[in-house]
Amino acid sequence: MNAMPDMLNFAVGPVMSDDDILAIGAEQVPYFRTAEFSEVMKENEKMLLELADAPADSRAVFLTTSGTGAMEAAVINTLDTTDKVLVVNGGSFGQRFCDLCSLHSIEHTAIELKFGTPLRHEDLEPYENAGYTAFLVNMNETSSGVLYDIELISQFCKRNNLFLIVDAVSAFLTDPFSLSASGAGIMLTGSQKALGCPPGISMLVLTPDALERVKRIESGSMYLDIKSALTNGERGQTPFTPAVSILLQIHRRLKKIIEAGGQKSETDRVRSIAEDLRTRIAHLPLTLFGSSPSHGVTAFQTPFGVSAHKIFEILKDEYNIWICPNGGQYKDTVFRIGHMGALTTDDNKRLVEALDDLHQRGLL
Repeated sequence: MNAMPDMLNFAVGPVMSDDDILAIGAEQVPYFRTAEFSEVMKENEKMLLELADAPADSRAVFLTTSGTGAMEAAVINTLDTTDKVLVVNGGSFGQRFCDLCSLHSIEHTAIELKFGTPLRHEDLEPYENAGYTAFLVNMNETSSGVLYDIELISQFCKRNNLFLIVDAVSAFLTDPFSLSASGAGIMLTGSQKALGCPPGISMLVLTPDALERVKRIESGSMYLDIKSALTNGERGQTPFTPAVSILLQIHRRLKKIIEAGGQKSETDRVRSIAEDLRTRIAHLPLTLFGSSPSHGVTAFQTPFGVSAHKIFEILKDEYNIWICPNGGQYKDTVFRIGHMGALTTDDNKRLVEALDDLHQRGLL
């Protein structure tokens, strides 16, 4: 009996990790209230600020949470009941921002987009000079793979003097983004996407505008209080026990990205992986779902009568390959393929060979 090939992960998080990153996770976890760990964390902050192209006097904090924890931390630490917020809602993560605003009694209006469609100038026009104070967007709506036009959003926010929060969980290091150029107040991301580390750490990069908001707003939270995280970060520490091994893995990964050429080099690499996959898969009866796809993830629609979720299950069970299923009304019509993490064009080849086999078997 042939052995099952090594697992290959095209999901959109967690993603594949380099061997040296995996090796750090296999080591004993060191005690962290030390000068050595503080130095690692100070370097982590410095490197993250560099890769985000953050303006002078910005800060970064590291939370032991998923990306949703960073979303909630951004909302409760920089917005309050005096704000009037616009939220781009084109999928499950845009809806999550809406849900967080509702939970914390922050007045908001959802810019409702059809699933899989980009944000256009016409969508923003009704909200010009309408008294809004802040804008929330998931730069890459991961549930559909749609990349929103950050330049369009940036210009709108600058014209209307809006505080911009950018969820770049699956856009950071996959698609070009500059915190300085965009004028955003906060960028947030997570360890398990393009950083190619295990899930468990989320990061927020805060500009001076965001830091001023943090000073005057009481978060109402102990664990997600950014004031506390910033104070502890000055000494290279976190308020509570962090996911130490993941922070060490992030340290290694950030160093590697900077040594390889920084943000542009990494986004170019991810783009080349995405373009290669889209070219290789073009002969199959799959349709690119939606428009304006990000570099980090591509959504595909299956032919009529072919279950997208069934393809996900067969690839997982018979080929040891993971893609990313969708839920809800798109469960049986759309699946996603991620391009983040330690993937190569040879990995793309193996996936497409498996899909070719499904096609020959009459399953696709």
